[in-house]
Amino acid sequence: MTVAIIGDSEATNADELLFAEKLGEELARMGVVVVTGGRGGIMEAVCRGAKKAGGITVGILPGFDKNEANEFVDIVIPTGIGWARNQIVALMADLVIAIGGRSGTLSELAYAWMYNKPIVAVKGFGGWSEKLAGSKIDDRRNDIIHSAARVEDVIEIVEKFKKQMEKLDS
Repeated sequence: MTVAIIGDSEATNADELLFAEKLGEELARMGVVVVTGGRGGIMEAVCRGAKKAGGITVGILPGFDKNEANEFVDIVIPTGIGWARNQIVALMADLVIAIGGRSGTLSELAYAWMYNKPIVAVKGFGGWSEKLAGSKIDDRRNDIIHSAARVEDVIEIVEKFKKQMEKLDS
C-alpha cells in the first residue's frame, strides 16, 4: 500500500511536525510506502519518521535536481514539471493524508478527490486539511473527506482501507 502525506513544505509548528513524524513511523510499521513531495516541512517530518521505523519513502519533486529532496527520501523522482507534480503525488497513492497545508496541498487534495482516492484530513493544525475535514470538495463523489485529530485516528482509517485492499487482491 502506498500512502501520500501532503502538507506545507514550510511548516514550522513543532506540534504539527511531531505529528507528521509520528505518523510516518506508524505507517512504516504497517509496511506502508510513504509518498510525499519530497521536500521540507511536513514532507521531511513524515519521511524522517518513516525512516526511523525502517520504512520506504518516495519523493516526487517539482524540479530537475535530485538534491532538492530531503535527506530521508529513499526514492527520488525529479519531474521538472513544477506544481503539476502534485497530480503524480495523488495518483501514486492508494490513500492521501493531508496535514495542514496551503494552496499546493489544496491542489493535491483536489486531484485526490477527482481520482477517487480515499482522503484523510487532519484537524488541529489549520490549513486546508482543517477546512475540508469531514466535508466534500464537490458532488462528484458520495463519500466525504475523513477527519482525524490524532495519529491513532489516522492509523485506524488507514488500517480499514488497507484491509479492504487486501480483500480485493485475494
